[in-house]
Formats: sequence, C-alpha cells, structure tokens
Amino acid sequence: MTKSALNLVQFTDQHLFGDPARALRGVATLPALRATLSAARSDIASCDAILATGDLVNDDPGGYEYFRTEFTRLGKPVLCIPGNHDDLPAMRAALSQPPFQLGGVYDAGNWRTILLDSTIPGETGGALAAASLAFLEEALASAPERYALVCLHHHPIPMHSRWLDTVGLANGAELIALLRRFDTVRGVLFGHVHQALDTQWEGVRMIATPSTCAQFKPLSDDFAMDNQPPAWRTLALHADGRLDTQLRWVGR
Repeated sequence: MTKSALNLVQFTDQHLFGDPARALRGVATLPALRATLSAARSDIASCDAILATGDLVNDDPGGYEYFRTEFTRLGKPVLCIPGNHDDLPAMRAALSQPPFQLGGVYDAGNWRTILLDSTIPGETGGALAAASLAFLEEALASAPERYALVCLHHHPIPMHSRWLDTVGLANGAELIALLRRFDTVRGVLFGHVHQALDTQWEGVRMIATPSTCAQFKPLSDDFAMDNQPPAWRTLALHADGRLDTQLRWVGR
C-alpha cells in the first residue's frame, strides 16, 4: 500500500435550492458554496477525494442540479451521504454516476472511509438503523488491515447546545460502543451542527465541520446564528494511522 497520506476535503451542509438566488438564514447558499470552492481550490487540487456530509439541498430537489454541476467540475471523486434536508430518492437519481458515490465504503491507501445514512424520513434528528449498524460492523470487521474514518450527518455526541442536542443521533451511545470494539477507528466525521468540533469522546475522535453557508452559535440553549463565514476542512490520513486535520474559513 502507498506510504503517502490520503488527502480528503470535507464540505458540508450546502443547503442548495432550485432557485440559485435563495438564501438560508440570510446567506445565499449557491454563491456561498461557489466562494467556498474557490477559496479551497488549492486543497481540492491536491486532494484524493471530496466528502459531502449531508444537507446538500434544503428540502428542494432542484438544488441537486447545482450541486452536481459545481462538484463535477472539480475532477475528484465526491463521496456523499444524506442529511435530514435531503430527498434520498432524488439524491440517488442525481448522484448515481461518477464522480459521485452515495454511501458505501471508499478504500484508498491504508484507509477505509465508511459512509453512513443517519437520516429518518420526515425527521430533523437522526438514528442509525439496525441495518446501518450491521453494515458498519461488517465494514470494520472485513478490513482489519485498514484504518477507518466513519462519516455520518448527525452528531453522535452532545454539542452542549440545548436545542441542537434534541436533533442529534438518537442512538449515539450504541454507535460509540460499536466503534470502541475496533482499534482501527481513527475518527468520526459529521456535519449538521454548522460549527466546528474536534474532541475525544470515550476514546473516539469526533470531528465536526461548519457549513459552506450559515453557522449556528455554539453552546446556545436556544436557536441562534453565529457570524462566522463559510468553511471547509482538510484531512490527511497517514499510512501509520495518524489523522491530521485543519479547519479553513473563507476570507481568513
């Protein structure tokens, strides 16, 4: 296997609409995405694959056409999972061809990236169904020679934000108990929370990334917006199992 690092770039929570001028919480989402992709162009050029961790659209299947157009032109594999604002049948139809991969596993270098669907139809919060947990267990057990990065949309641990923690992953403790059985797991990556996080929880590294559009105010009991700009994250997955990551903000 290769000795060099596997380089990934994560973009999350694009919240695109069929109308390119529409805004989320005062931020026009398509121009914000385009600005983020432009700012990230050197990271994109040097990466092996791109991660899109849910809420690609904002309850509007028309937004997938813009997502497909913007990400196809980047010339990289785009690994996608759904979020609570996605329309899964429309998402499957729009992203059924390369460079897109919806769910499954992505093996490269010494690593396996596992893409999970944590959505519950019609619900803002999420959960991993029994079938998804079985898929995850098999994906980890069948590749003991590879380190693992696990990706989902909903946060499996508390964000210490009262309103936000009512719409996280309902069975986060079950997920973490499963992950702790495999010493190859090096991180869990998610979106949904529109803010940054990089912490250890019961021995498992948890990493969240802000949106390519509007951000939520951290540690807020009630819903509140932050004044942070759009962001993206780079991840270097090293052959020896180290995971290095940097959060980058548009305009900084």
